[in-house]
Amino acid sequence: MKKSIFFVLVLFCFSCADNSSEVLSVTVKNTLDIDRAFETIEVDITDIELNGQSLEVVNSKTSEILISQIVDYDGKGAVGKVLLFQPEISAKSEATFKINLIQSKEELDSTLIRCYSRFVPERTDDYAWENNRVAFRTFGPVAQKMIEDGVKGGTLTSGMDAWLKRVEYPIINKWYAKDAVEKGAYHKDTGEGLDNFHVGVSRGVGGVAVKTDSAYAVSKNFTNYKTITNGPIRTSFILDYANWDANGKEIKERKHIMLDYGQNLTRHIVELKGTDKVSIGLTLHKNDGEVTTNTAEGWMSYWEPFDDSELGQGVVHANPQSIIGFDNYVTDKKDESNLYVQANVSGVIEYYAGFGWKKSGQFQSKDDWNKYLSRFSKCLDNPLQVNIIKPLK
Repeated sequence: MKKSIFFVLVLFCFSCADNSSEVLSVTVKNTLDIDRAFETIEVDITDIELNGQSLEVVNSKTSEILISQIVDYDGKGAVGKVLLFQPEISAKSEATFKINLIQSKEELDSTLIRCYSRFVPERTDDYAWENNRVAFRTFGPVAQKMIEDGVKGGTLTSGMDAWLKRVEYPIINKWYAKDAVEKGAYHKDTGEGLDNFHVGVSRGVGGVAVKTDSAYAVSKNFTNYKTITNGPIRTSFILDYANWDANGKEIKERKHIMLDYGQNLTRHIVELKGTDKVSIGLTLHKNDGEVTTNTAEGWMSYWEPFDDSELGQGVVHANPQSIIGFDNYVTDKKDESNLYVQANVSGVIEYYAGFGWKKSGQFQSKDDWNKYLSRFSKCLDNPLQVNIIKPLK
């Protein structure tokens, strides 16, 4: 298994104004009649020579300095590939931002690592990720081998597990530390939320499958991971899977997973070889919830009673035109009942999957949750328009 490799540069909201110089001007336009926030702008800064300096994002009109993050996606250690920031853009309007090269104070303030993921060897070999609204985990090869060898405590699934948090601060490290002292401690809600979401062999929240006749074939646990980044705007990582069989077809699978600040949905970019169709699933648990599907907007929803609260799961497809249909697949086989969206795939499929827990206070009803998915889809279909201009020397 690969060790965690990531690069993070947190840019703080202060700078030495006298020593700053503008390297880019970025105009962001909102064409929709709704206000936009928590949507991440990516600016390619590969050609900008930092030479030990930093970058800041400044609203040209208000002089506000925005929180930003530099991510090195190629993993070769070169500082500065993509600059991330999240502007607030009113309906039918635009705003301009200056990207300044600055001599800044670089301090690693853990309170700004709001989007976080890591490999968790102390709990077998989970991989967990979170932002200020939601948290997830999935399971590695040691957990799989324990099941195959009949060892108690293993997990065999490529499904995506949900951790139901109801605080904005990070909980992953805290909950695992509690579990190390008291086994299963994170199954109790002491005010921050809990892990009461059963995934089993289901698809959990957004796992993939390939339909074979009337059944679904799935991969096993991830085999390797690579952490790309943690920071104030985004956490990102890659999971690899052993080749798996779908009724005689050999399927190759790799997931690039990203979770941004302020969002309930994790972005999945899944590379698949060996199939031209793929299904994305949401577990139906007790099959006592309500299913909603929207082909035109490319999303599906499952809203269910959940212990002393209610829970909404959802998938939003990045390319609704590729959707073939939906399947409310119910079976007597344990944990294999899932709501699926099936789509054509040519090498890569992109979708967003996540949840909203009523007890967190974020959503109060199925209607609230479905409106969120619909709005998310509308924004995906009408992305913020970004125009980048290099200033004259």
